[in-house]
Amino acid sequence: MNESVEQRLLRSEEQDSANLTSRIWTESKKIWRVAFPGMVARVTSFGIIVVTQFFLGHIGELQLAAYAIEQTFFVRFVMGILLRTLVQFCSSTCGWIYENAAVAISAFSICLNVSAWQLMICLAFLAAASVRVSNELGRGDAKAAKFAIKVVLFTSICIGVVFWILALIFGREISYIFTESEEVADTVSDLSVPLSFTLLFNSIQPVLSGITVGSGQQSIVAYINLGSYYGVGIPLGVVLGYVAHLQVKGLWIGMLCGVLTQTIILSCLIWKTNWDEQVKKASQRLNHLFLNPSKSEGSSSNS
Repeated sequence: MNESVEQRLLRSEEQDSANLTSRIWTESKKIWRVAFPGMVARVTSFGIIVVTQFFLGHIGELQLAAYAIEQTFFVRFVMGILLRTLVQFCSSTCGWIYENAAVAISAFSICLNVSAWQLMICLAFLAAASVRVSNELGRGDAKAAKFAIKVVLFTSICIGVVFWILALIFGREISYIFTESEEVADTVSDLSVPLSFTLLFNSIQPVLSGITVGSGQQSIVAYINLGSYYGVGIPLGVVLGYVAHLQVKGLWIGMLCGVLTQTIILSCLIWKTNWDEQVKKASQRLNHLFLNPSKSEGSSSNS
């Protein structure tokens, strides 16, 4: 046990003595080793859904809207009950309150699939952030954990900024990939600003969740998710859609406010986290795992 502690201290001293550029490069390689395989798997698997929507959208608005409803109820079940219920509610509301439901649902589905496809990339960084933070905490190095947080967050935000700019510039052109309808294109263009900020927040919120999960605070993340989406996102979306008559944009802004609320709460939680204390908790968990078997063996030999 003493040798492992000494090795940890030696590694920390070696990393501190290295220059900043080499440390960032080394940490980035560790992050991408974890994130890239999951990124490829998620993006390609979700791409099947998006490509199917490409073909159906060029057949007609009704076919595109029908596929959007079917996808909401069945396909997105694999993404979890929380997100599925939220998306199902918003898609159903589009069909209830708007006169041209096919256009509203089609436009909402296009924006949602673009956002979800980009989210597949960010979910890979969620896993990478969780793994890197938990590794450094288990190694007993709070400074390395904080450095890993900075690198993975900066990397994900840079990717999010690129998608944010692309969505602002090519907001209307995105719709022509899925459909030839000018009405749908107009609605998607109207949603381009909320969509662009959704893509930006997609690059921040999953990483913050991964950092919090990696520090052993999974239950807190679950409660924050529930409160943000169902306590803020859905009610605000209903108010903006029904009362303020912002239609699809109101629903999307409500969802965006839910993500923003979650991002702010997680940021405050991570900012106030005592990482030295988290190292002690991780050490206690490791000691509990490694020492209990030896105690049980000792008691069995004495008997």
